[in-house]
Amino acid sequence: MPGPAVSIRDVASQAGVSVGTVSNVLNRPDIVAASTRNRVLAAISELGFVPNDAARQLRRGRGRTLGLVVLDVANPFFTDVAKGVEDATGAAGMAVIFCNSDGDSAKESRYLDLLEEQRVQGVLITPVDDANERLVRLRERGVLVVLLDRRSTRPDVCSVAVDDRLGGELAMRHLVEAGHRRIAFVGGPWRLEQVRDRYHGAMHALREAGLAEETLRRFETPSPTVAAGRDAASRILGLPRSARATAVFCANDLLALGVLQELTRQQVRVPEDIALVGYDDIDFAAAAAVPLSSVRQPRQRLGQTAAQLMLDEANDPENHQHKQVIFEPELVVRESSQYARTPG
Repeated sequence: MPGPAVSIRDVASQAGVSVGTVSNVLNRPDIVAASTRNRVLAAISELGFVPNDAARQLRRGRGRTLGLVVLDVANPFFTDVAKGVEDATGAAGMAVIFCNSDGDSAKESRYLDLLEEQRVQGVLITPVDDANERLVRLRERGVLVVLLDRRSTRPDVCSVAVDDRLGGELAMRHLVEAGHRRIAFVGGPWRLEQVRDRYHGAMHALREAGLAEETLRRFETPSPTVAAGRDAASRILGLPRSARATAVFCANDLLALGVLQELTRQQVRVPEDIALVGYDDIDFAAAAAVPLSSVRQPRQRLGQTAAQLMLDEANDPENHQHKQVIFEPELVVRESSQYARTPG
C-alpha cells in the first residue's frame, strides 16, 4: 500500500527551511537564493512531493500539462528559455508540450488547436503576430495564456519580456562611442516586435548622440538565421567601400554569426575593418572564432518567470494579479567590437 502523502512541511523539514520558503520556491523561485532553491528542489525530488493543487486542477477538467510555443527551436535562445520553463514546471509536477511554430502563423494555429484538444492547463507562447485573436479565444475557453518574450497589450494577460529598445540603445551607444559613423542594422523579418524594438532603440541612441538617421542603414532579413546573416553580409560588402558600414549590429546572435562567417570568408577583419555586435548572448557568442559582443538577455529566467506566472494563476485564479514583467538587458563587450575608430 502507498504510504502517507508527502506534505509541504515534510519538504521544509527535509530541506531545513521554513514552509514559506518552500512555497516561494514553488510560486516565486526568483526571490529565493539559488543554493536554498536547489536544496528545496532536491528535497521535493527525493520525497516525491506533489503540490496539493493537483486534484483541484483535475476537477477543473484539464490535465497537468502546459504548452510552450516558440518561434524557432533551432535558435539556442529558445532552448535556454525552454530550460527555464522546465525548471519551474518540473518543480510543480507539471509536464510541458514543446511546439515550434517556425515563425509560421498557420503552423502556430495548428499547434494551438492541438494544445486545446489535449486540454492543457495553459499556453506559454512567443506569438508570430502582435495581435492574435486565437489567443483571446483560448482564454475565453478556459486555457491560460502567458506571452513569453513579448509584451502584452491586454491587462488580463501576463507577459514576460526584455526591454529590447534599451538593448538596441546599449549596442548603438557602444558602436557610436567607438567612433563608428556608418553602421548597418541586420534583422528580420520586420513583423517581429523584437526586431523592430531593437532597431528603434538603436535609432534613439543615434538621435541622442546628435547623429543623422542615415548613420544607420537597415538590411532586412527573411529570417533570424545564420544563413540570412551570411546573405546580409554579402549585401553589405557589395556596397562601394566609401559607403560600406564600419560596424554591424544584428538583431540576434545567429545573424551575427552568419555575418562573421561571410566577413571571414571574404577576408574582412573583425573588428579592424568591420566591428560586430549581436543580441541574446547565446553560448556560441563567446565561443565564436572572434568572440562576439552581444546584448545579453536572462534567457532561462524569462522562461522560469513566465511559467511561474501561469502556475500562480492556475493555483489561485481568484486572487491572481496579472503582471507584465520587463527585464533589463546588458551589453557584453568582447573582441568583435573592441576597436576604436577615428570618427569621420
